[in-house]
Amino acid sequence: MKNRYGKTLLIAAVIALITAFFLFDLDRYLTLGYLKSQQQVFQDYYQAHRLWTLLAYFIIYVLVTALSLPGAAVMTLAGGALFGFWPALLVVSFASTIGATLAMLVARFLLRDWVQEKFGDKLQSINAGIDKEGAFYLFSLRLVPLFPFFLINLAMGLTPLRAATFYWVSQIGMLAGTAVYVNAGTQLGQLESAAGILSPALLISFALLGLFPLAAKKILAIVKERQTMGRFPKPKRFDYNLVVIGAGSAGLVSSYIAAAVKAKVVLIEKHKMGGDCLNTGCVPSKALIRSAKMLAYGRRAAEFGLNQSETAFDFAAVMERVQRVIKQVEPHDSIARYTGLGVECLIGEARITSPYTVEVNGRVLTTRSIIIATGASPFVPPIPGLKEAGYLTTDTLWELRDKPERLVVLGGGPIGSEMTQAFARLGCQVTQVEMAPRLMIREDSEVSALIRERFEAEGVRVLTDHAAKQVVIENGEKILQCEHQGAQVCIPFDQIIVAVGRKPNVKGFGLEELGVRLSERGTVEADPFLRTSIPTILCAGDVAGPYQFTHTAGHQAWYAAVNALFSPFKAFKVDYRVIPWCTFTDPEVARVGLSEDEARQQQVPFEVTRYPLEDLDRAIADSEAHGWVKILTIPGKDRILGVTIVGPHAGDLLAEYVLAMKHGIGLNQILGTIHIYPTLAEANKMAAGVWKREHAPQKLLAWVEKFHAWRRG
Repeated sequence: MKNRYGKTLLIAAVIALITAFFLFDLDRYLTLGYLKSQQQVFQDYYQAHRLWTLLAYFIIYVLVTALSLPGAAVMTLAGGALFGFWPALLVVSFASTIGATLAMLVARFLLRDWVQEKFGDKLQSINAGIDKEGAFYLFSLRLVPLFPFFLINLAMGLTPLRAATFYWVSQIGMLAGTAVYVNAGTQLGQLESAAGILSPALLISFALLGLFPLAAKKILAIVKERQTMGRFPKPKRFDYNLVVIGAGSAGLVSSYIAAAVKAKVVLIEKHKMGGDCLNTGCVPSKALIRSAKMLAYGRRAAEFGLNQSETAFDFAAVMERVQRVIKQVEPHDSIARYTGLGVECLIGEARITSPYTVEVNGRVLTTRSIIIATGASPFVPPIPGLKEAGYLTTDTLWELRDKPERLVVLGGGPIGSEMTQAFARLGCQVTQVEMAPRLMIREDSEVSALIRERFEAEGVRVLTDHAAKQVVIENGEKILQCEHQGAQVCIPFDQIIVAVGRKPNVKGFGLEELGVRLSERGTVEADPFLRTSIPTILCAGDVAGPYQFTHTAGHQAWYAAVNALFSPFKAFKVDYRVIPWCTFTDPEVARVGLSEDEARQQQVPFEVTRYPLEDLDRAIADSEAHGWVKILTIPGKDRILGVTIVGPHAGDLLAEYVLAMKHGIGLNQILGTIHIYPTLAEANKMAAGVWKREHAPQKLLAWVEKFHAWRRG
């Protein structure tokens, strides 16, 4: 409230000062003609009252620039005429910079929040650029008087550029232009107009001066690139436009894009086409989850008015079905399909030997660009005794044919949680061990609590805040020893699945020898265009980060392929603004944007709208009336900051919000869209309706109520 009153008072003050300036025709005093006519009077007064004249001049100059009034150029000329070059340069330099900074701060105080709220999604790349190189770009603009300085002041106020940075860059950057005007002021009698100061030659000089930092940056980048690439001979001609290493999601999409635009592309895979997603990840896990869910439905027969019965099943048959599903999907990612699309496919171990060459199966392939899409592998923590006892990961658990009676799942993230519930439903006694204080730590705490409650209701022993210390074998029995609040906890098991995360595949194919830089996370370090420290080598997917999802790998692949094939003529920064994901537990947990916990941690103002699925007709009819839709919005606005859906088909329901966030659609538009009845998708409209009721214009409705009462007589 105080902030609102402060803005109102400031707006009133600014309007009053600007109105007075024009109402009292004060602008006539800031013209070259008036200055020349009063030059002798000013000089006489200055000789008699030097300090007061300088102080008054300084204050007036600050006010003129702070209010973005016309006349700053004439005042600079006046300074040169009155005080001489060096005193005028000193006073004008500081007065103009202080005034410009005040103008920037006023624009920031009055408009930045509104602009960022309304256009924040479109300004993300600009904000990121200002955060990284704002001083550099401001300096370039300050060197060129062609750009109106008052517009630069106001525009920079809408960005995240620090005020201190704005001040010192402006102080230095405006110095050259200020010196030109001050010097012209010392020759005031010869001037016919302020515009005459900037001759075409001088304007061109300033333009070149402003371009110098940009050109210098580009030249340094070229020199650095040549130093990097100069160690390697560049072929006179190339066998391929693009070599892609790795045939997972990122590799398949990037090679397909290349072939679609008629580039010559080769895709190299050392193991199986389709990568982790097809062979050991998304496809087999969802097939297993589906079978486990059918068993769970069988145990719930009475809820649907059916006779209670125990569904008999064969664990080995369930695992064989998983393999059949893989085989059925396999043709989508096969060599035959991609060869038909125009991609040359090779099976073998690739090795990058230079920025232009890749060796595979004894051949040396020359190429203009290379895309690394080597994915990631399960991370196995160095727990003493684990290797000796034997363990499973998502790479190897699909070989199981004998059901483990006692199973430990190490990890409480999405993969660990999905496997925990699936194997518990398949009749295993599952103990889930997580060192964090709760499951699915990236989600809100209420999500973690619900998933834990569901797991425990299905017979899972959930042990959070338990750190795995070692595995021992006593009398032929495998035991995981954990530490919990200083005490030792022993967990006997027959099999253990390690699902604590995945590490990028960055070794063994030449990156080390070439000196390609890695990030702190162990991924390949890449710029916003997905180029590595060697510009002809790009990356996409899990090996690039920051997200380890199949859909983001495919998303990155488009950018990597287009940038590899068309740079330097055209390149695109990868867009990470709206990234959705889903954990396929029962109930599913799907999210896009900020969670409630994240919004608090980042101190982002928000409102929460919540719609419980227990009120939804279709969920009730399906006996799936559990979970919720939770929407975070800007306070008082319908713009979506984030959505978490917990419930059946949450991943499918989330798509509407992903589209809305991507294209700036608010809850009012979702509420005004027809949704089929009865469907689960109606939950999205119902949630928008909850938001609308909570933001109903109560004062207006009170008047409407009086209107209706009046009409009744």
